[in-house]
Amino acid sequence: MYKSALGLYQNGNSIRIIMLSYSPKWKFCGTCRKRGLRAGTVSVLLSGFLLASIIGSFFLSPSAQAQQTNPATPVVVQPGAPGQPSKTLPPSTRATLPRPSHAEVEFMQGMIMHHSQAVEMTALIASHTENKDLRSLGARISSSQSDEIKLMQRWLAGWGESISMPMSGMQGMHTSGEPMMLMPGMLTPGQMDALRKAKGAEFDRLFLTGMIQHHDGALTMVKDLFNTAGAGQNADVFDFATDADNTQRAEIKIMQSMLEKKSPKGKQ
Repeated sequence: MYKSALGLYQNGNSIRIIMLSYSPKWKFCGTCRKRGLRAGTVSVLLSGFLLASIIGSFFLSPSAQAQQTNPATPVVVQPGAPGQPSKTLPPSTRATLPRPSHAEVEFMQGMIMHHSQAVEMTALIASHTENKDLRSLGARISSSQSDEIKLMQRWLAGWGESISMPMSGMQGMHTSGEPMMLMPGMLTPGQMDALRKAKGAEFDRLFLTGMIQHHDGALTMVKDLFNTAGAGQNADVFDFATDADNTQRAEIKIMQSMLEKKSPKGKQ
C-alpha cells in the first residue's frame, strides 16, 4: 500500500507543489506499533519532516545558495552599525591598510642612519683588537643590524618613501660638511676619530663605552616613537621597534659586564 505526501519541485525560477508517493512499510514501523503508534501517524510525521526539509532547502538566502553551489567563492560580509543590517560585499573586495604616520617613516629613516654607524664601528674590530669576546659581540651586532637595515629599506621602499632622512632632520653639521649627531646616541666625529686611532685595550674600552652610548640612543628613539600620538601602530614598525629595544637592552648588559671585568675594581 502506498501513501502520498506534498512536496516542492523547482524548475528555474518557478516552484511547483507535487505529490510524493512512498510505501509506509519501513523497517522501524514494527517498533512504532509496539509503542502504540499507528502506521498512519508515522506516515504523517514522515511527510511533515520531508516537506519541511524540502522547503528549507528551497528558501535559503541567495548568498547561502551561491556559497553552497560554489564553495570556492568567498563571502565577504561587512557588519552594519548598531541597529543596521550587514552588507554582503563582492568577492573582489580588498582591505586597504592605512599609510604609516610621518613619525614612523622618520623613525625608520633615522634608525637606518643609526645602525649604519654601528656597523661602521664593528668593522674596526678585526684590525684594532685581538679580544675574542669583543670580536664575537661585534660580529653579532654587525650581522643583526645589517639585516635590519635591509628590512627597513624594503619597508620604506614598499611605501614609496625615501630611504634616507631629509637634511632638515639633521641636528647639526660638522666643519668638514659631514652630518653631526644626527640621531640620539650616535658618536660625534671626534669620538669616531679616537676609536679609529686606538688599539688593543684602549680600543676595547672606547668601543664598549661608545656602543653603550649608541644603544642607549636607540632606546631613546624607540621611546620617542611610542610617545608620539598615533605612531607605532603600523605592525612592521611595532615589531621592529620592540625587537630592537629588547635586543639592545640585552647587549647593553653584556657590554657593561665586559667593562666591569676590565676595570681595576673588577680585578680586585
